[in-house]
Amino acid sequence: MTRLLIFDWDGTLSDSLARIVECLQLAARDVDMPIPSVSASRDIIGLGLQEALATLFPGISDAAIDRLRESYSGHFLSQDAAPAPLFPNVMETLIRLEEAGYLLAVATGKSRRGLDRVLRAQGLSGFFHASRCADETASKPNPLMVEELLDFLDVQPEQAVVIGDTEYDMEMARQAGVPRIGVSYGAHNVERLYPYDLQGCLDYFPQILEYLNNK
Repeated sequence: MTRLLIFDWDGTLSDSLARIVECLQLAARDVDMPIPSVSASRDIIGLGLQEALATLFPGISDAAIDRLRESYSGHFLSQDAAPAPLFPNVMETLIRLEEAGYLLAVATGKSRRGLDRVLRAQGLSGFFHASRCADETASKPNPLMVEELLDFLDVQPEQAVVIGDTEYDMEMARQAGVPRIGVSYGAHNVERLYPYDLQGCLDYFPQILEYLNNK
């Protein structure tokens, strides 16, 4: 029986992908790096920022990554004064899941400071039973985020489900031995998610209720 739902944030709950891409491109411009394409920028969404920048700009120095990270964080903080909206009906669906007795958690490539800021802005502080961020544990696709959540909430892998929009989410869940559900509206094309033996794929977020009701 499913007890724990572990959600990715950007591209799964939050419609923030365009904002992330724009901030990555602005940061590259600021430090005179080649401006990455939209597709290349979307491809690394979900990784921790350090890992994302190293993947997006292979071979650059640690000093250059530090400059990119500082610029990106400045742009994102400025734009995040008004938080990116949640996808349609996410809030209502999360409330229904909480009322149904599920444990709810977040596993995200965001920083702890960034996640806490957006949770406050969305009125969700204290709503999730637990969360893990890339700057306090290993970045996706390493399974450590999920393993720590399972341990903290005393849940077995088969009693949990990871819901996410990228290969990184699916690989993280696979390595942790946790069932996985993809979403088709996020950063990675849904065709990239199917090889991970999905339990289901959501075209819109409230479909998670149908999936759980039919289990």
